[in-house]
Amino acid sequence: MPRIATIGFFDGVHRGHRFLFAQLHEHAKHYQLTPAIYTFDRHPKELLTGQAPAMLTTHEERKALLQNYGEVHFLDFAAVQQLTAEQFMCYLKEHEGVETLLMGYDHHFGSDRLKGFHEYEKIARKIGLHVERAHECLVDGVPVSSSRIRKLMAAAQIGQVNRLLGYTYSVSGVVEHGNAIGAKIGFPTANIRLNSAKQLPASGVYAVEVHLQAQQSSSNAIFERSDLQGVSHRSASYNGVANIGTNPTVGNDHMSLEVHLLDFQGDLYDQPLTISFLHFLREEKKFASLDELKKQITEDIREAIR
Repeated sequence: MPRIATIGFFDGVHRGHRFLFAQLHEHAKHYQLTPAIYTFDRHPKELLTGQAPAMLTTHEERKALLQNYGEVHFLDFAAVQQLTAEQFMCYLKEHEGVETLLMGYDHHFGSDRLKGFHEYEKIARKIGLHVERAHECLVDGVPVSSSRIRKLMAAAQIGQVNRLLGYTYSVSGVVEHGNAIGAKIGFPTANIRLNSAKQLPASGVYAVEVHLQAQQSSSNAIFERSDLQGVSHRSASYNGVANIGTNPTVGNDHMSLEVHLLDFQGDLYDQPLTISFLHFLREEKKFASLDELKKQITEDIREAIR
């Protein structure tokens, strides 16, 4: 069946993207076309400017999320970046069977950098392609965008981040050995080796939910986790408190993510964890002693489980 397509990088697959995909399916039903999503293997800025923004989703997460909303086709951006808008639309029509193109409200494509939607309409009529413009998605009167979410993340506004994403923001990594200071004061922490491409929330202390793979836990603690709208796996879940930063009280010289799991006992070294950020508790600070740090962690835990 011929296709109706929409195009974008769709980092985060946030509420704005899903609003677009809902319109894609409405149009697909009306025109009796197959809905298809075209995206890229790498962020366009990586090739155009040499520096891509930190990602809200890994490649695997983005792929899994997008597959909920139609056929997903990954294009090699290096192979298409020199195409003009007309050449790219001709490629979609002639090689991908696209009859209708649904453009995001403020989306642009093509090396000739067309300015307005009417310019795309003019080219589409010329080559026999139907093009439509999607409605804009607003939250609190402001468009939802990946760049807006990144700015909120950098400002520790994790509640707003989750609201705009439509799911709880998470990062995954493997537990590695640290300096064991947490264990010495009664709050052992898992030090997470992170995926460097994915954006961390701003430095500070957060209430989190920690997800372990099923084989790490007893069977009665296993449940299906699907908060990533399609990224679903069997896991055990624990409440926790996470610290992002340099741990100034003990003088670390590098950024790290450490998480204390509540009501957990066991060895987590070399195990993969997923940490979901629920809400921001406080800024990171230097304490005069480990005893003061211990008192503050106790208060952090109390606040996290309220």
